Amino acid sequence: MRISELPEEEFLLPGNAACHGCSSTLCLRVVLKALGKRTVLVIPASCSSVYQGMFPKSAIAVPVINTAFASAAATASGVKAALLERGVDADVVVWAGDGGTYDIGLQSLSGAAERGEDMIYICYNNEMYSNTGVQRSGATPYGAWTNTTLSGKKEHRKDVAEIMISHGASYVATASAGYLLDLYKKVRRARKISGFRYIEILTPCPPGWKFPMSKSVEIAKLAVETGMWILYEYEEGKIKLTGVSKAIAEGKRRRKRVEEYLFSQGRFSHLSSEDVFEIERWIEDRWRRILGRNVYAAPAEFYV
Repeated sequence: MRISELPEEEFLLPGNAACHGCSSTLCLRVVLKALGKRTVLVIPASCSSVYQGMFPKSAIAVPVINTAFASAAATASGVKAALLERGVDADVVVWAGDGGTYDIGLQSLSGAAERGEDMIYICYNNEMYSNTGVQRSGATPYGAWTNTTLSGKKEHRKDVAEIMISHGASYVATASAGYLLDLYKKVRRARKISGFRYIEILTPCPPGWKFPMSKSVEIAKLAVETGMWILYEYEEGKIKLTGVSKAIAEGKRRRKRVEEYLFSQGRFSHLSSEDVFEIERWIEDRWRRILGRNVYAAPAEFYV
């Protein structure tokens, strides 16, 4: 499958208020193509609640409910129940940033996952509170500059995808703005499954990560190619590596040096050799944990 073969109908319209080079809009465009028009989006406070535009006009051509930071999954639970009561067949999808997922929204997310609510929760992860001035979040990686970690964050990020697996979610997947067909296929896969489904997308942010706006896709690819971000899907107790991550695990592709990723961004320009070593140690540990689970390859036709 090629990008040119994606559905032509657009649900994210021109004229939205996103920053130049915003990779979350690129991903939302693809996600909505995968979902189709019978979709209701629940969007908590985030960049998306700004760039969608002001009521009564919107750059998103499906129904959208804006909600408070902490309550996206709870709101989506109620929306799904109301639609079922009215006999309306539609996908209820949360589209939330990492602040509304990793931190402020984690409680309602955990509750919805534990209850097995029939929804798709998608976190577009730009690893900080981008919309409110680039503050640290639970998704911010070790060493990264933000306006609240001026000398670099001292903690590693938590892993919400792993938390959702531990909740017994029906389907969990990771994706990247650098590999849009992988994202499209995972959203299509999630639509075919009932219960609680979670997808997390790495979405680089040019102003927050301090790189040229033309480099968003390149940076998103480097995250995967260096092992900082692993592409996989989880279903029925098994993890399936996909795309470049699968090729790295099978020895068909060599992992790039993490410095290529780190020093392509101003937020890591201050790192010492000791910091880089600590990030490399974290990457190796994460790969060991992923590969130590029940991992197998997805069917060949999945890959581009």
